[in-house]
Amino acid sequence: MKVLHVITGLAAGGAEQQLRTLLPYMSARCEVAVLTGLGVVAEAISASGVPVHQLGMRGNRDLRAVGRLARLMRAGRFEVVHAHLYRACVYGRLAARLANVPAIVATEHSIGDERIEGRRITMPIRQLYLASELLGHATVAVSPSVAERLATWGIPRSRIVVIANGVDADAFRYDPRLRERTRARLGLPQDAFVVGGVGRLEPGKRFDLLIEAMKGLEDAFLLLVGTGSVRRRLEDLARALGVERRVVFAGESADMRAVLSAMDVLAAPSQEETFGLAVVEALAAGLPVLYDTCPAIDDLPPDAAPGARRVPGGGLGAEIRTLAATRPARLAPPGAVRLYDIRHQVAQLEALYRRLLGAAADKE
Repeated sequence: MKVLHVITGLAAGGAEQQLRTLLPYMSARCEVAVLTGLGVVAEAISASGVPVHQLGMRGNRDLRAVGRLARLMRAGRFEVVHAHLYRACVYGRLAARLANVPAIVATEHSIGDERIEGRRITMPIRQLYLASELLGHATVAVSPSVAERLATWGIPRSRIVVIANGVDADAFRYDPRLRERTRARLGLPQDAFVVGGVGRLEPGKRFDLLIEAMKGLEDAFLLLVGTGSVRRRLEDLARALGVERRVVFAGESADMRAVLSAMDVLAAPSQEETFGLAVVEALAAGLPVLYDTCPAIDDLPPDAAPGARRVPGGGLGAEIRTLAATRPARLAPPGAVRLYDIRHQVAQLEALYRRLLGAAADKE
C-alpha cells in the first residue's frame, strides 16, 4: 500500500508533529507532500528516510499547486492520499480526485467552535471546506468533540471516523541529564521552577496569561516553545510587566523530549482545543499539567490522568504559585498515555485505508 500524506506546512505544530510521530510505525510505504514552507519537522521526517516533496504554494489562491500535486500523485501511483490541515484538505482532496486516487482521507486536527487553525470561521471558509469534503471518502476526527463539530457543520456521520491522536511514550520519557543540558542551552537556572507552554504563538493559545502569571512568581521562569504571529506582542507584554528576563522564547523545537524534561509543569490555557496533544505528551514526560480545555483528557474517566487538572484561565496564577511552592516530584505516565499509544492510531488508520481500498475495488 502506497500513501501520500499531504500537509499545509511542516513547522513544529501539533498536526505536523503528529504526522512525524506516526510515519515510522506505518507498514504502508509513505511519502509526504508539503504545500508551503518546510521547517524542523520536515528536516526530521527527511532524516528518517521518508521522501518530502515541497509544492511551493504561494498563497491560498495559488491553484497551480493543485496541478503539481495531482501530477505527483499520478507519477507516484499512490493508492491513498491522506490530507492534514485546512488548506491541504481543500487542495489535497481536489488533486486526489483529478489524479483518480482510489482512497482519499483527511484528518481534521484543529477545528474549534469559532476558529479553525487560528483563523476565524467565516461562511466562505465553511462552505469551501464542506465542498471539498465531498471529494473525499472519509474524514477523521481526532476526538469525539471534533466529530460533533463536523456533524454540526453538516458532514454526514457515516463519513466521519473518530481516530484519536497517538503518542510515542518512550519518545517523551523524562531524562534528568537531558534536563540539565537543555536548561544550560536555554539559559535557564538549574534550580529554577520552570513553567512550560507549548504550541503556536497565536491569540487562541492565550500564552499572555502565563506571562502575566510570572509577575507574582519572582523565582520562576516561563519557557514558551513554538512560533507564531503574536511573539512580538508577547515579548512586549513581558517587558511591560518587567519579567522579560524570566520568559524564554525557545522557538520551534523538533526535540520535545528535551524541552519537556526542562520543565516542571506544563500550562495549557487555550479555551478551544480539538485534542490537546501537548497535554498528553507532557503527561508522558511525567509533568503535572494545568489546562483549560483538553478533549483528550475530558473525554476520559477522571482517574485516567491524575496528573492533569482543569483550571480556568483566571485561576492559573494561583495554581502555578502552589506548584512552585511545593515542587512536586516527577510523575509516572498515567493510563491516558497508554490509551493514546501511537500504535493504536496507526492500526486504525491502516484499517481505514484498507476498507476504503476494498470499497473502491468492489465498485470496479
